[in-house]
Amino acid sequence: MKALTLLVLFLPLWLHAQIEDSIVKIYTVYKSPNYDTPWNTSIQRANGSGTIIANKRILTNAHVVANTTFLEVQRNGEPNKYKARVEFISHQADLALLVVEDEHFFDGTKPLELGELPKTQDEVVVYGFPMGGTTLSITKGVVSRVEHIQYAHSNELFLGIQVDAAINPGNSGGPAIIDNKIAGVVMQGIQNAQNLGYLIPTEIIKHFFEDIRDGKYDGFADLGLTTMTMENESMREYYKMDANTSGILVSDIAQVSDAYNKLKINDIITAIDGHNIQNDSKVEFRKHEFTYYPYYMDKKQIGQSVTLDIIREGKKMHVDVVVNKRTGDTLVVDTIKYDTLPKYYILGGYVFTPLTRNLLHNKKGYLLRLRQTAEEWASNKKKEAVLLLSVLAHDINRGDYNYSLWMIDKINGKEFVDFNEFVELIKNSKEKYIVLEGEKGSKVIIDREKALAAQQDILERYNIKDNERVQ
Repeated sequence: MKALTLLVLFLPLWLHAQIEDSIVKIYTVYKSPNYDTPWNTSIQRANGSGTIIANKRILTNAHVVANTTFLEVQRNGEPNKYKARVEFISHQADLALLVVEDEHFFDGTKPLELGELPKTQDEVVVYGFPMGGTTLSITKGVVSRVEHIQYAHSNELFLGIQVDAAINPGNSGGPAIIDNKIAGVVMQGIQNAQNLGYLIPTEIIKHFFEDIRDGKYDGFADLGLTTMTMENESMREYYKMDANTSGILVSDIAQVSDAYNKLKINDIITAIDGHNIQNDSKVEFRKHEFTYYPYYMDKKQIGQSVTLDIIREGKKMHVDVVVNKRTGDTLVVDTIKYDTLPKYYILGGYVFTPLTRNLLHNKKGYLLRLRQTAEEWASNKKKEAVLLLSVLAHDINRGDYNYSLWMIDKINGKEFVDFNEFVELIKNSKEKYIVLEGEKGSKVIIDREKALAAQQDILERYNIKDNERVQ
């Protein structure tokens, strides 16, 4: 009896040590692009946390290793650092998988397994290497909410887990453990809030793992719909919805999505894959627990289909929509980009660039038109917007120095699909003048030959090595 009692007492300590051995500190050196002067970058350092999982891989956040130029990992309690690299990354879901060049790094470790979606009030233990020290930190708390939240890294909405365990910078990428399994990956906190942090749930992680099984990452799909809630009684009466019917109204559809061929504006979507959609656009994902209806779409891989129950002009019907596009594919302005440098083209000191969310991310007072364009759906005629970002002062562009974030609609009377076509139109032009047209007929006119003649002088004056990056 004593021996059995001792075993029961020591078992939790052994499991605790096993978990600690699987926690990794991640050191990154990364290149930080400057979207205001897109030819410039800066080098910075940061660190985060990760977990050893099956197949000698390390699971962490995408934001821990985004834009990385050099990457090292260190096991808890070990002095040596090992070179690593990113094998797969999902900036949408803020997840990444790392591999280590020297597999001896994993000697003596046991990979942690993924658990199930926790319930509210489940106790959770968070492991990682946050600021304030160098050794492993372990904090405890409970699950307080499970619902869709905005992921700070991508600004996209996915299911998230709110916990009250202490989470600080450096915890990112570390595991939250319930019953000795990973319940989620630490992702973000809220400034000026006490013990309020968020985890990426295992449902999202499992989708990521399933996605990369074929050796490439495709992403999470988007239907390409703008919808409206139908909580307003007058609205429901107008569309002849009875008290027992709930749903959401389709108000716009992205032309590049499969939904454009299957749905119509003013369709009412009442269910997704057999799950009723409430008038506030939420669905029940567990008994008495609700979150936004894309929950059931997020379970799909790119190329799969989702079944929508709809009401069209009073008639009930089913439509199958192939979820073939990511959020960034359906918008004129793509989602926030990482692991790539900003595009630009310079002619005579006029700096052109695509309109990106990276550029607008930290600009609170940017123009209303740019803000509106950022929410527009892409079409076959318009897949990217182009800006005159700034003007590098020189004799040939006097009077235009104040142009900044000016959107271009046409070049020499022609519309263009994207930034690459815009640049090609400039390069292939034989006209004496490049005429750029903006809103309400406003124009910027560039003497092409003078601009080309002054090009090298301008680049040298502003210490710019290359006048373009268009890929």
